[in-house]
Amino acid sequence: MSKIRRAFSAGKAFIPFITGGDPDIETTEKLLFALVEAGADIIEIGIPFSDPIAEGPIIEAADERALRAGCTVDKLFDLVSRVRGDIKVPLLFMTYYNPIFAYGVSRFIERCTRCGVDGLIVPDLPFEERDELLEPCSSQGLELISLIAPTSEERITKIALNSEGFLYCVSSLGVTGERQELGSSAHRMIMQVRQITNIPCAVGFGISTPEQAREVARFADGVIVGSAIVRIAAEHGRDCVSPVFRFARELNQAISSS
Repeated sequence: MSKIRRAFSAGKAFIPFITGGDPDIETTEKLLFALVEAGADIIEIGIPFSDPIAEGPIIEAADERALRAGCTVDKLFDLVSRVRGDIKVPLLFMTYYNPIFAYGVSRFIERCTRCGVDGLIVPDLPFEERDELLEPCSSQGLELISLIAPTSEERITKIALNSEGFLYCVSSLGVTGERQELGSSAHRMIMQVRQITNIPCAVGFGISTPEQAREVARFADGVIVGSAIVRIAAEHGRDCVSPVFRFARELNQAISSS
C-alpha cells in the first residue's frame, strides 16, 4: 500500500492546502509543521502560477503574492527537502502543467521524488492526456492524482478504475473558493465510484467551515480545504501560523467526529 493510501487507513483524512511561498518560504515552512500538529493526514502545497485557471480570487491572489515574493519551483523543492525528514505525512504538489513543462517533465518529476514529494495534482491536465506524466511518474514512484467533477459524467467510471492514491472529487462547478452551499454532486459521484472500486475519495472545492467539513466527511473518505486556509494566511501575513493552526485543528476535529 502506498504512503498516500495509508493516510486513509486510520479514518477520514484531513487534507489542507496552502499556497507555497505565501507570504514567504519561511512562513510556508512553519505552516507545514503547524498543519501536521493540527492533525493533517496529507498536505497539498500549491506551486504558484501566473495563470491559475481553476482558482478563485483567494488562491489567485495568493499565487500573485508568492510570485512577487520570489517563490520559485526550486525554492519549493528545497523547502520539501528540508522538512521531509521531520514531516511524515504525504506531501503533494498541486500545479498546473505549464510549470512542469517549463521546468522539463523528466527533471521536474525526478526532483519531486528526490526531495520527497509523494504525489502530484495537475488540474488542467485532461485524464485522456495524462500519459505524458503518468509514465515518468510511475517510473519514479510518484502518484498522479486524478480529478472527477460533476461534468465528468460517464467518464467517472474510466477515471476511477485507472486512478491511484486517491480520487479528488470536485464538489461543484467553477473555480476554487469558499461556498455557503455545497450541493449533492460530490455525494452522487462518490456513490457511483463506490459501485466499481474502493479507491479513497476526497472532496474539495468550496469547503470552508468545520460544519461543512463534518457534513462532507459523513460520505467521503477525505476532506480537502484550501481557500479558507489561504484566506487566513492572507489576512495575517507572517503572523498567520497560529490562526491557521487553530482553524485547521477545528476542521480536523469536525472531520474526526463525523
